[in-house]
Amino acid sequence: MAETLLDWYDRHARVLPWRVPPGGAPADPYRVWLSEVMLQQTTVAAVKEYFLRFTRIWPTVQDLAAAPDAQVMGEWAGLGYYARARNLLACARAVCERGGFPDTREGLRELPGVGAYTSAAVAAIAFDLPETVVDGNVERVVSRLFAVRTPLPRSKPELTALAETLTPRTRPGDYAQAMMDLGATICTPRKPACVICPLSASCDARAQGIAADLPAKTPKAPKPERGGIAWIARSGDRILLEERPAKGLLGGTTGFPSAGWDGRDLPPPGPADWRPIGEVRHVFTHFSLTLTVMIGDLTGNPERGQLIPLRQIDRDALPGLMRKVWDMAQSEIAA
Repeated sequence: MAETLLDWYDRHARVLPWRVPPGGAPADPYRVWLSEVMLQQTTVAAVKEYFLRFTRIWPTVQDLAAAPDAQVMGEWAGLGYYARARNLLACARAVCERGGFPDTREGLRELPGVGAYTSAAVAAIAFDLPETVVDGNVERVVSRLFAVRTPLPRSKPELTALAETLTPRTRPGDYAQAMMDLGATICTPRKPACVICPLSASCDARAQGIAADLPAKTPKAPKPERGGIAWIARSGDRILLEERPAKGLLGGTTGFPSAGWDGRDLPPPGPADWRPIGEVRHVFTHFSLTLTVMIGDLTGNPERGQLIPLRQIDRDALPGLMRKVWDMAQSEIAA
C-alpha cells in the first residue's frame, strides 16, 4: 500500500513552499517545523503567504531566535492561536541554545511547544525517520481504509495504531506527505473521489459503501457565549493601544483596551464621555464573543496603554478580533 501511495505522490505531489520535491534530499528542519506550527488549526492556503514572509524576514532559525517578540507577534497577526507564536520564539531560542534541531522524535519533544504530531512530522520529513504522522487528513484516510466506525475523538488512539502499521521504513517523509495530500485532495471530508484514489482497491469503507460517512464524529456541544467591551480612546490624532498580557487569550498581541470577555474585569482606560458605536462578533475555539465597542475623547491621561498616532496604526498587525473593532471604528474616527 505504501509503495502504491508513493508512486502516486511522485506524480501528484502538491507544490508547497516548505517542501522539497518527492524523492529529494530531506527538507530543512527549520522550514518543516515552521510550516507545521503555522498549519496547526489553519489552512494551507492561509499559511503560504505567512510562511513566505516569515522565511524572507527570518531565513534561518537563528534569525528568528534573535527577532524582537513584538515584531514576530505583529507578523503572526491574522494566523490566530497566539500561544503558537510565543512557543515559536521559545522553541527557536531553545534550538539555538542546543546548537540545532534534535534529530530524533524524543529530542524534538523536549522543545517548547513541540508535541506528538509536530515532533513526528519533523522527524519524518526533515530527518527521514520512520515516524507515523497523524493529522486530520491522515485520520480520515485511515478511518476509511479500515472502516473504523468509532466516532472521533474517541477513535484517535485506534486510528494512530492503524496508521503505524502502514508507515514504511523507506521514504517515510514522502509517505507522510503523501498521506496528507491524499486526504487533502482526494479522500476529502465530503464527496471523496474514490474513483481516482490510488488506494481504492484496499479501502474497506469504499467496499462497504460508507466512505462518505467516515470518520464518524461525536456531535459538538454548542459554544458558550461571552460578552465584553472594547474602548477606542482618542486624544487628538492619537489612538490608545495596549499590549495584552503574555499569557492568555491573544497573549502578547497589541490591540485596543478591552475587558469582560477574557477574565479581566477592568474599568475604562481613562476619563472620557464614552458612547457605544456598535458590536462585533468573533468566534474563538471554545466560545463565541459579542464585544461592545465604545468610543470617546480622553479628558485626561490614560490609565494604561500608549497613545499612538493614527497614521502609525497598522491594521494588518492587529489580531483578528481587534481588526473587527478597528473596522467598526473607522467611520467614527474619520468624523
